[in-house]
Amino acid sequence: MASIQDIIAKAVSATAGKVEIPSNLKEKALSGLSDSILGSLTQTVTKAGGIDQIKSLLTGKESASESPITALAGKIFKSDVASKLGLGTKVTEALSGVIPTVMGKLSGVLKDQDGDGDVDLQDILITLKGGSAKKTGTGLLGALGSLLGK
Repeated sequence: MASIQDIIAKAVSATAGKVEIPSNLKEKALSGLSDSILGSLTQTVTKAGGIDQIKSLLTGKESASESPITALAGKIFKSDVASKLGLGTKVTEALSGVIPTVMGKLSGVLKDQDGDGDVDLQDILITLKGGSAKKTGTGLLGALGSLLGK
């Protein structure tokens, strides 16, 4: 199974390929867009109610275009990537506009990863880490620590 980072990067490349980005900034812009989407997911997992938001988005119960996670990805991209690269309004808006499409492609990616019969926090963390329960082997605290960089 491809990691969520791979799924995001592939979806960004496919979706943003139609946007005219200056060639000297294209790689950084697309990478920044992927990072912004993953960043919105990892920031959301730590917030109150964030687990339910991620679960709704990644299982397809909530529309990507209406998700606060999608909105957060747009804010992260605009403030942390586009402004630093100096992409300009037209390119920034065009790239921000692909975020709901990319988020929509993540629908259905969340499944029972740890084999306990339900989709829960452990499954979300394993999915965000891009692994499987067999590969992580460290339980909930290890998965959370790795996800948060600790």
